[in-house]
Amino acid sequence: QPPPPPLLATAVRETLWKHPQPGGTTTAGSGSSDSSSSTPPGGSKGPTDRHHPLLVKLVAEHLGVDPGDLVDFELQLADTQPACVGGAADEFVFSGRLDNQACCYLGVESLVKTLPSLAATKHVRVVALFDHEEVGSNSATGAQGPLLRDTLLRIPAALLGGDAHASATAREDVAAAAFRARSLLVSADMAHAQHPNYADRHDGEHAPRLGRGLVIKHNANQRYATDAPGATFVRAAAALGVASSDGGQSTTPLAPCQEFAVKADQACGSTIGPMSASNLGVRTVDVGPPQLSMHSIREMMHVDDLRHGMDVFTSIFANFDALHPALLV
Repeated sequence: QPPPPPLLATAVRETLWKHPQPGGTTTAGSGSSDSSSSTPPGGSKGPTDRHHPLLVKLVAEHLGVDPGDLVDFELQLADTQPACVGGAADEFVFSGRLDNQACCYLGVESLVKTLPSLAATKHVRVVALFDHEEVGSNSATGAQGPLLRDTLLRIPAALLGGDAHASATAREDVAAAAFRARSLLVSADMAHAQHPNYADRHDGEHAPRLGRGLVIKHNANQRYATDAPGATFVRAAAALGVASSDGGQSTTPLAPCQEFAVKADQACGSTIGPMSASNLGVRTVDVGPPQLSMHSIREMMHVDDLRHGMDVFTSIFANFDALHPALLV
């Protein structure tokens, strides 16, 4: 079934609509097919030649300008309804773009929560948020771009007392390579929870379920970059307990993380984890909270999974010094 075209107005209302222009002409509903009068010198077309005149009118009215003043525009449809908590027991979060703004929120907030312990750590904490993940990440601000690699080159240069903006010396190159080899990249992207109407799409032993915590993703074809040491690290971070607001640790262990591997007869999605691991040479583990209705205009996840993800990410930052030997395999 082909997707329906955007609906701006009914055919009758659109036919009756007329937008007056200087000289008494109209841009819609006049029956005229001559657009030469709206073509600027040099042959380049105006926005009414590339977009529906009614859409141009709506954009101009919103901006408070004349339609003739518009050169061009980029528009994206977005759900303007605020996120909310719902369900019979108020246990679900309903929001647009949970994938992947929920993980962005968890990463930034967990970094902020562990700031009090930052001065005492021997390691560098980084959160990297990228554009264009759903369309390939192949952009200057996507995960395929140079941003993270350049950052990881400049950090050891600055720590060695060099100029972080100058060309790296041989000593700094070696330090940067060792820096990456001793690092862990947690690729955080939402996971598909088992849907009650399509439970057969998941392997029963590896099916993420709402409300049961962060998901560690595995794939033998490297659609996810998780390996055994990385997965062990994340499990150990969860076992250490909930990080307190001052960066210390409580004695309450977290719930175990869930484990996901795609069913053998199903296609597997991917994340920026594998491309980042290959571009950087950093051990990577793919994780994410489970959700339903991914990529819909209104997505759904469990409140407990948001809390569990926050606690695990906070524990990773707060306990990296203690857990780091597990990565040296």
